[in-house]
Amino acid sequence: MTNKESIQEQMIKAVDTVRRTNPMAGSITNTVTISFVANAQLAVGGSAAMVYMPDEGEFVAKAGGAAYINVGTLLPIYEQTLPHIAKVLHAAGKPWVLDPVAIGIGSLRTQLLRKFKEYKPDVIRGNASEILALAGLWELDGGTAVSNVRGVDSTDVVSTAKTAAVALAKWTGGAVAVSGKTDLITNGSIIAFSHGGSHFMEIITGSGCSLGGVVAVYATAASPFIAALTATAVYNLAGVRAENRADGPASFQIQFLDELYKATAADIANNPFEIEEV
Repeated sequence: MTNKESIQEQMIKAVDTVRRTNPMAGSITNTVTISFVANAQLAVGGSAAMVYMPDEGEFVAKAGGAAYINVGTLLPIYEQTLPHIAKVLHAAGKPWVLDPVAIGIGSLRTQLLRKFKEYKPDVIRGNASEILALAGLWELDGGTAVSNVRGVDSTDVVSTAKTAAVALAKWTGGAVAVSGKTDLITNGSIIAFSHGGSHFMEIITGSGCSLGGVVAVYATAASPFIAALTATAVYNLAGVRAENRADGPASFQIQFLDELYKATAADIANNPFEIEEV
C-alpha cells in the first residue's frame, strides 16, 4: 500500500522548496485570467512570467523551472507559439502543465490539443468533461468521442473521468488532476481524493486556470503527482478558509489569495485526502 505519510512529507518538502527558491513557472494562459494566475503563483512563493510570442515563450521555457499552457482564449499567434513551446519543453525535459480548457470548441483548439499528445505534458489539469474529451481525442481508454464541455464548465462529475484520468497519466508518465466537488489526482498507479474548496470557486473566473499555474510552480520542486496534489490541497484549504471570511465572490478572491499566501506547509499536507491503488 502507498504510504500516506511519505506523500505528506513530499508535499511539505515541495512547499518549503518553492518558498525558499522562488522558482519561475512561465505561463501562456487564458487572457481572461492572466492576473489571477500570476497572483496565485506569487502567493504560493513562485515567480510568474506571462507570454504570447513564440520566441518569448521559448525563452521562458528554457529559463524557467516549469511552464503552464492553457488554451482557454486562443489568439492566432498561438498556432505557432503553443506547439513550439511544448516541443521545446519536452525536448529539454522541463515539466509542463496542460489545461485543455473548452476542448471541442473550434478546429484550432482541437488541432493544438491533438498535437500535444506527442509532447506528453507532465500534468494535465481540467474538469471532468475536459479530461474525458482529451482522452477521447487522444484515443485512450475512458475517453468520449464528443465533448460535454459547456463553455469552460463541466457537465460531468469527477467519478466519470476516473478511467480517462488514469489512462492519460499512464500515457504521459505524469499525473492528471480532475477538479470537482471532490478532486481526483492520479499518476496512473495511485489515486488521491482531495477535499475542501468553496462554492465561490464556481462563480469566479480563474480558479481552475490559476490552479494550473500553481501546479506548474510546484512541478519545479516535486514529481508531477506530488505537484498536482500539493496545488490541489492548498486550493482546497484556502477555499475553505477564504469562504469563512468572505461576504461574496469579490471578497472571496481577495481572501483566497491571502489564504494561499498564509497556508503553512504542514497545513497543506494535512488537508484531508485519501489514497487508493489503481
